[in-house]
Amino acid sequence: MTTESTDTAVGNSESPMSISQVNDIADEIIHECGRIIVGKVEILRDVLIAFLSDGHVVLEGVPGLAKTYMARTFASILGCAFKRIQLTVDTLPADLLGTNVFNQQTGEFWFRKGPVFANLVLADEINRCPPKSQSALLEVMEERQVSIEGVTRKLPRPFLIIATQNPVEQEGTYPLPEAQLDRFMFRLVLDYPTGIEEAEVIRRKHRGEVDDLRVLVNPQTIVRMQDACKTVYMDEDIIEYIRDIVVRTRNDPQILLGGSPRASLVLMNASKTRAAMHGRDYVIPEDVRRLSVQTLNHRLILKPEAELEGLTVERVVSKILGEVDIPR
Repeated sequence: MTTESTDTAVGNSESPMSISQVNDIADEIIHECGRIIVGKVEILRDVLIAFLSDGHVVLEGVPGLAKTYMARTFASILGCAFKRIQLTVDTLPADLLGTNVFNQQTGEFWFRKGPVFANLVLADEINRCPPKSQSALLEVMEERQVSIEGVTRKLPRPFLIIATQNPVEQEGTYPLPEAQLDRFMFRLVLDYPTGIEEAEVIRRKHRGEVDDLRVLVNPQTIVRMQDACKTVYMDEDIIEYIRDIVVRTRNDPQILLGGSPRASLVLMNASKTRAAMHGRDYVIPEDVRRLSVQTLNHRLILKPEAELEGLTVERVVSKILGEVDIPR
């Protein structure tokens, strides 16, 4: 692995980052990921959008789709500390957060940090760990800190949790309730690769692992990119467009539970980040439309009769996008 610290990528850690720099770095990150990960470009872009928006992601897909490999590669390119947690039915909150350990030589307790003290944490099969541990992890996501025995410790910045779920095997699992799923910025669904992509996967494995992966940025640069994305301008028409989409989900006859104001805020932040990644300092309707499904597909509950008709949340959201007037 090689480290690349160019002026364009890292720059002066004190000066604000421009939108054009965000665009250049984001393109480099996605291109470098593409050297390792076959396909899944849009998934990688959405994960980067969540990271730069200070959000978290649920990755859903059957085993063997390189979810762990993708997260580890992503963290390496970003120069971020990476931890993987294999969650099981006997995972305790202390296994995630850390615990105080008694030192017999000094007669004092010292804090052993848990795996959440990293920049990018992969929580593998989050629906396998018990509700108490799920709640501890979700509290960390929201508060960005760990409190144990009256002592509060801040988590490093940036901080991203990628939680994975297996949609096929449900025996012995604890599905996340809707109120907890709502804490995640996006729910991203990984599908099987195409025939061409799978052949390329086999070809690359046959040739051997890529050993010249470039580290393009560092955690401080990612934080500066996050700050730059927050400066993107959003017109009043776009604000009302986001409002209309989310409000329509609450009134749609096929939806039992619509999006909350948190969905509106997530869609706003994600749209600003996408605009910055495309080199714009303003949001356009396409930014909102492109991210609506990822934002809403785990926040909406369809009515039973709609599910019996074979409808999916994705199709209903697409229908709503076709009904809401697009700002001119």
